[in-house]
Amino acid sequence: MKSESEIILTQYSKGSGCGCKVAPAVLEKLLKDQQNVSNKNLLVGISSRDDAAVYDIGNGNLVISTTDFFTPIVNDPFQFGQVAAANAISDVYAMGGTPLMALSVLGWPVEKIPAELAAQVIKGAQSICEQAGIPLAGGHSIDISEPVFGLCVTGLTSPSQLKRNNTAQPGDVLFLTKPLGSGVLASALKRKEISSVHESELINQLIQLNRIGAKLGKIPAVTAMTDVTGFGLVGHAIEMTDSGRLTAEIQKSSAPKMSGFDEYAARFIYPENTTRNFSAYSQTVSGMEDLDFLLFCDPQTNGGLLFSVEASHAQEVVTFLQNENQAFWQIGKMKSFTGKAIEFMN
Repeated sequence: MKSESEIILTQYSKGSGCGCKVAPAVLEKLLKDQQNVSNKNLLVGISSRDDAAVYDIGNGNLVISTTDFFTPIVNDPFQFGQVAAANAISDVYAMGGTPLMALSVLGWPVEKIPAELAAQVIKGAQSICEQAGIPLAGGHSIDISEPVFGLCVTGLTSPSQLKRNNTAQPGDVLFLTKPLGSGVLASALKRKEISSVHESELINQLIQLNRIGAKLGKIPAVTAMTDVTGFGLVGHAIEMTDSGRLTAEIQKSSAPKMSGFDEYAARFIYPENTTRNFSAYSQTVSGMEDLDFLLFCDPQTNGGLLFSVEASHAQEVVTFLQNENQAFWQIGKMKSFTGKAIEFMN
């Protein structure tokens, strides 16, 4: 077994972060025959492919429940735990909720990687849970061939604050809270071709909690919300169009990207799931030309919140975000279905 200093976590798995998600086409097969459990209190199940399940426990309280885990996207085990925890907690924020507690999900190849490094992963997760104000209350671990880590997170919201991913309306304005490109930068890190400056920027974004989601949940003019993760901006924007009810019109020039993205993309450094996402979604998209797919199909890990706002209240929300010192970009709008789920505009 290698010493702790010799271990490079990203070399122990094929994918990294949310880039290791099952491809959209495979996921469709897995979920093809799955139906929501018939339960009047289950408000959000698998039918809308939302970020978490939501259950009404009465007295105006909704429980949010989610699970998210993946293989290493960074090499430092403490940072890996931080990223995985922030990514999982984001699903609660994306529903307009407040996290309550978390349980860890750990898979570790104990004969290849020292258990002491797994302990560092858990410590990293604990540090993010502390930032979110929740306990890491326990968990489960197994011995497997590749390292994986994540959390099961329980949260709470109310019926008036619950945000879903498919409830936008025509005319709504689209906002995004983090730049795109983490998949490309993570691939550069995995290939040992990333600069120290870009690596630092990547990690800072990956561990940033999307806590603004809990506050956006309290704003009635925010009509729908999700977080951008493994299916890229394209995949998650398509979810917001509600299966052909709406079209998302996105301005290419308004979509933010991380510094370094253009440099690595020009060298064709990108994750495998980028092309999988393109294959799954390209037929329902117009205006995505040449190498646009490298950005718009890039699988994000702990990406930003993508949310829609009633146009008449958009400036109010902009002022709110500015007062909260929250980074954001206005990237487009929702409109009645035109035949394509997404129209990219120059």
